[in-house]
Amino acid sequence: MNDQDLKRRAELIRALPDGVVRAAVPEDTEDQRGRRGLPPLLVTAPRNTEEVAAVVRACEQAGVPVIPRGGGTGLVLGQIAIDGPPPVLISLERMTAIRAVHTGDNVLIAEAGAILADVQQAAKDVNRLFPLSLAAEGSCRIGGNLATNAGGLNVLRYGTARDLCLGLEAVLPDGEIWHGLRRLRKDNTGYDLRNLLIGSEGTLAIITAAALRLFPRPAHTGTALFVVPSPDAAMDFLNLARDMVGDFISAFELIDATGQHLLAETMPDLRLPFPEIPDWCILVELGTPELLPTEPLFESLFKRALDAGLTDNGIIAQNGAQASQLWRMRESIPEANRLTGGIAFHDISLPVSLVSEFLTSSETALRKIADVRIGVFGHLGDGNLHYNVFPAIGRRSADYGDIGGMISRSVHDSVHRFGGSFSAEHGVGRMKAAELKLYADPTRLKALTAIKNALDPSGIMNPGAVLHDNRTGIHDSCKEQG
Repeated sequence: MNDQDLKRRAELIRALPDGVVRAAVPEDTEDQRGRRGLPPLLVTAPRNTEEVAAVVRACEQAGVPVIPRGGGTGLVLGQIAIDGPPPVLISLERMTAIRAVHTGDNVLIAEAGAILADVQQAAKDVNRLFPLSLAAEGSCRIGGNLATNAGGLNVLRYGTARDLCLGLEAVLPDGEIWHGLRRLRKDNTGYDLRNLLIGSEGTLAIITAAALRLFPRPAHTGTALFVVPSPDAAMDFLNLARDMVGDFISAFELIDATGQHLLAETMPDLRLPFPEIPDWCILVELGTPELLPTEPLFESLFKRALDAGLTDNGIIAQNGAQASQLWRMRESIPEANRLTGGIAFHDISLPVSLVSEFLTSSETALRKIADVRIGVFGHLGDGNLHYNVFPAIGRRSADYGDIGGMISRSVHDSVHRFGGSFSAEHGVGRMKAAELKLYADPTRLKALTAIKNALDPSGIMNPGAVLHDNRTGIHDSCKEQG
């Protein structure tokens, strides 16, 4: 830090409530992929919403940028400054309370620092379900889930984080508190500030608490893995399943052969479900009420799919242990990808009916660039795929030089042509801000910028995230770095 930064730091410390500032640790400026950002001017850990407001107010008056931090599990550099003045980090780690559970309304009020798994458990304790489920649920926090509009495994049935939230409490850029923790299903009283803040990645406000929707817990949960000959067959299987069991489908995951081969290469102790790895398979979870067990449904579904030529092999889990084993295979794929070392990773979404056509078109384009392996897995039911590119067998990522950007541009161009999105559930952050500027409808981008400038005229809220440029000096110095 230079002398001016040290002076600002001292002035801020004097202006903040006692006990709010804590020592910085390496994890404050590092993401899960080991990418490091700038050291913060200060790290604060407020104990309540009023202290969050005090920090934001002091930073706004001093012209110091603010970055909110939840569990630090984001993958698009939304929680890390990469350029510009050193920011004040506002960690929600101490705001973890479940403030209330209203079983009659099927609503739970949680502070933004509550860990997702703890929110799930609080719902379970009253025989309810909070259905948001992510691989990082043991460490991610509900404020971050809402700020990025997280999706996860159960979007097909329950929707994204946006669909699971009825109300918010938040601190706006001027330090004012919005008390919006309402438990209403219907509230047509003007612009929907709640939905504006959800998915805004801390660029418009800091979420401090949320009113979350709860659901009945399924009496039966069943899991099955089916081999399918192609993504087209997987789509037909999904449509068949919908016709037969309707909204009882909780998850519908597509897994290709590459993902399982990488598991075999990097995690040899992990038991794979089939002796011979199939080209494609689908992992299906059903959740049903008391009078409707899942096993007969799966047996009928398998018979119908077999007769239709959509599958010729499958495993229906007979107990919780077998179901956990099937899910462990699916949930281990990201770690196998990391251990392998990829050239480029993509979190994309497409119209469900166009997934198969996209896969063919995108692979054809990539083969013209380099000899690579393509790994595809993800939430087929809602069109969200994790589309990752790896070195060919016997080669390493380093062998491909600086080709990752070219590959990602090719993938995102293909996604755009098919009417999809380059960011499905990880957000935009700083890493994809340039893509938003490139692919967004110009009118939409103009409106987003106008909203940002109206709510945050000083440009202090998570500068550089989401929007690539802004009229303020802070944003101009925080441009995407590729």
